[in-house]
Amino acid sequence: MNKAVINGVELAWERRGNGPPLVLLHGFPLDHSIWNDALPMLENDFDLILPDLRGFGESSMLESPYSMKDLAGDIASLLDSFGVEKAHLAGHSMGGYVGLAFAKAFPQRVNGLALVASQAAGDSPERKEGRNKTAAEVADRGVRVVAEAMTDKFSANARVRDALRPLMERQSVAAVTGALQAMALREDLTDFIASFDRRLVLIHGDADALIPVDRAREIRSLQPSAHFFELPGIGHAPMMEAPAQTALGLKALK
Repeated sequence: MNKAVINGVELAWERRGNGPPLVLLHGFPLDHSIWNDALPMLENDFDLILPDLRGFGESSMLESPYSMKDLAGDIASLLDSFGVEKAHLAGHSMGGYVGLAFAKAFPQRVNGLALVASQAAGDSPERKEGRNKTAAEVADRGVRVVAEAMTDKFSANARVRDALRPLMERQSVAAVTGALQAMALREDLTDFIASFDRRLVLIHGDADALIPVDRAREIRSLQPSAHFFELPGIGHAPMMEAPAQTALGLKALK
């Protein structure tokens, strides 16, 4: 992978394809490779930019706590380094939170936004407490805590689960705990997405056990013009479970 020092962090990234820029933001606790199956169906339509968010994959991280806005700032600075002023963004799960934070912080730089198995709502007090408890357990027992808890919930597809578990287990303790804490503290952006005035795409499986499809339906009710791709029988990893359908949805950004 290519690497660039961004905001004191060494960010790893890949870039391929031709067309308008599209930043693909991975979810938790994963890296850019989750998009691989969909890339051949997108590279003739977009200039694809695939970063590893700070701490994940081959990217480094700082010891200090960070927020979704900080991750969005990393992406803005990475785009600056490419000379890219505006882009589409597509975020899976946590990557959707980063995409939303980017759209709020840098609205003039967003052509369109796709939320893939994600949501605009913030965490409930109980969910915040759960994330912080999990972060403490990961710090004590390692990343396997999260891999064991999440893998089966990601997908009913054994092939996808078999690919996801080792990917999760490769992530660092610092990355996983930092992201859990950042997600717990993230802003509720329901009101923001209700007034979002750029192209909006929603891609969500109706069998998602981690973020229910009702979260996407709620956004659609706030944004009737959004392009909504509800995928029957698909769980929390549409780009791996249904790459062709996911790619088709992302092309609606154009």
